[in-house]
Amino acid sequence: MTRRELLLLLGVAMTAASAPRAQQKAMPVIGFLSSRSPGEAATVVAAFHQGLAEAGYVEGQNFATEYRWAEGRYDRLPALAADLVGRNIDVIVATGGTPSALAAKSATSTIPIVFISSDPVKYGIVASFARPGGNLTGFSVLGDELLPKRLELLSELVPQARVIALLVNPNNTDTERSIGDVQEAARVKGVQLHILKAGTEAEIDAAFVTLVQLQAGSLVVGADPFFDGQREQLVALASRHAVPAIYWLRVFAASGGLISYGPSLAAAYRQAGIYAGRVLKGAKPADLPVQQPTTFELVVNQRTAKALGLTIPPSILARADEVIE
Repeated sequence: MTRRELLLLLGVAMTAASAPRAQQKAMPVIGFLSSRSPGEAATVVAAFHQGLAEAGYVEGQNFATEYRWAEGRYDRLPALAADLVGRNIDVIVATGGTPSALAAKSATSTIPIVFISSDPVKYGIVASFARPGGNLTGFSVLGDELLPKRLELLSELVPQARVIALLVNPNNTDTERSIGDVQEAARVKGVQLHILKAGTEAEIDAAFVTLVQLQAGSLVVGADPFFDGQREQLVALASRHAVPAIYWLRVFAASGGLISYGPSLAAAYRQAGIYAGRVLKGAKPADLPVQQPTTFELVVNQRTAKALGLTIPPSILARADEVIE
């Protein structure tokens, strides 16, 4: 064999050896955009990873994650979303309400997006639930959409309260549209409704001072990721001022809140993980219908009711999914 033939043979062998390596796709990257903070979201992030695992994806083994946390500062979301778009992300998972979904949608029309938000049709995130179109799909958790139902439950639990306060975050996209529905529910119930607004810890403190001045007999706390992060503060203030309050997530009642009614947020995050896995495998968001919760959790804290001097009506106890003794 001549030297030229030997070099040619070696070259072919090296090319063949390097071919599989060159054909290997880089590990896909999920951009996780959230209006929440890492500590407060730990449980739901674990549920998200459970869904991904069910779809065949384990972080660090066959996908990587770029996390971006707004920590309750919704005005930071557009810049965080733009940053993810610039980092070669394969799919964006936008969580923590409508502001995250809208920020992701504004940042890209090509990268697939899986969101968790309020009514995505009402806020123009997708064209319809069955056929979302474009590059977005996800899950509607019906947070503020159930505010009228929470007011009804609270009126049933505290019928003597003729003045009810509604606490909302003015920085949330959902706020203004949801207030009207609650006002109509209050009118039907024949109770007076006062709107209190808070977007910071100090404003939450101030809202409770106003609530006492208004002599409100009970409180409906809006479904808002910022409020979720301030759960301990809200429950403590309601206890200190002896105000019966209703919340949207079970964790509030588990933390000492009186009553909660809403979807399982962990279930929504798990489903988002499954959808993200399907997208990584090649599914198009436009072909994945937007999902809605089919069950809702009614949780009553009997200890808190006793501390407030309240007797839970049998009609509520009969419907409760969980009673915390």
